[in-house]
Amino acid sequence: MNGVPKAPLCLGLAGLIPFVWGALTYLNSDLNAWGTQTFGPRFVGPYVQLFYGSVILSFMSGVLWGFATKTSGSKAALCYLLSVLPALWAFAMTGGGPVNAGTNLMYGFAGLLLLDALFSYWRLTPVWWMRLRILLTAVVLASLAVGVYL
Repeated sequence: MNGVPKAPLCLGLAGLIPFVWGALTYLNSDLNAWGTQTFGPRFVGPYVQLFYGSVILSFMSGVLWGFATKTSGSKAALCYLLSVLPALWAFAMTGGGPVNAGTNLMYGFAGLLLLDALFSYWRLTPVWWMRLRILLTAVVLASLAVGVYL
């Protein structure tokens, strides 16, 4: 991807594996059966996506927190406050069954992208950040949509 350093791009793409795997095992019953037998039922279909998605939203709170350290004063206070929202969202909104949790995770990742854009607008992120985040968010949302809408 033009302008994104290789290491963040590779790590970002590797981080998509559980989301894509969950979608594939939701769509393909043979792959689901193999995954269930090999890894266990928590690691196929929407279940792997929901657990992993809540972990990633929480992780991204930490990333935003790191960006908040690049500023000071009232802007820093606002950034620190905003940075905890993805983790709080994951904690509070990922119950109620797989469709409800998947829908709320989709909202959470969309909201995270808005926070990424705000932090980028404030020049707290690397210049390539939004190119990477848009790509990753699109794949995450498409993968979660499989479990929510199909």
